[in-house]
Amino acid sequence: MPEDNDILRLFESTGAYLKGHFRLTSGLHSAEYMQSALVLRHPPLAEDLGRRLAARLKELAGSAPIDVVVSPALGGLIIGHEVARALAVPFLFTERDAQGEMTLRRGFTVEPGSRAVIVEDVVTTGGSTREVIEVLRALGAEPIAAGCIIDRSNGTVELTGLPLVALKSMEVIAHPAESCPLCRSGLSVTKPGSRPAANAAP
Repeated sequence: MPEDNDILRLFESTGAYLKGHFRLTSGLHSAEYMQSALVLRHPPLAEDLGRRLAARLKELAGSAPIDVVVSPALGGLIIGHEVARALAVPFLFTERDAQGEMTLRRGFTVEPGSRAVIVEDVVTTGGSTREVIEVLRALGAEPIAAGCIIDRSNGTVELTGLPLVALKSMEVIAHPAESCPLCRSGLSVTKPGSRPAANAAP
């Protein structure tokens, strides 16, 4: 199993570190994309990464309990479940309703005062994580930290005051679509991932 500093090598070896011209969920364009599903499809790797991330989150929480792990669907589902299993706490996930608003569905509830951690696979702008934080706070829960496998912002993302722990932090350059050099070069753009990008052309 990989050491923390070999996370990128793990993504490369499983074909999960893609290079080309990608439209991210945020609407930004990038020459690199982390398709974590290609790593997490291997249960032993998913379990190991979940244990590593759970240990980092538990260390951050100190003596205070973690009551629940919450992830945004779809990308955070597998790693969030593995983190919850390692912590021996319930796992919930948020998803978007018909209006595109992030919400808890499927009968999921959180107890007021529950201490929650939010887990994602890859964080770029932190948009989905912030939405989950807002959902939890509106329900009276207490988000205490967020975690991810890869932080593409290299530690610069702002999560409304919550700390973020990552197994690998790296700086991946992304451009607004209107000033993307890859677009100017004529390289066709693809949208990987599980949901349409923000401001994506129809």
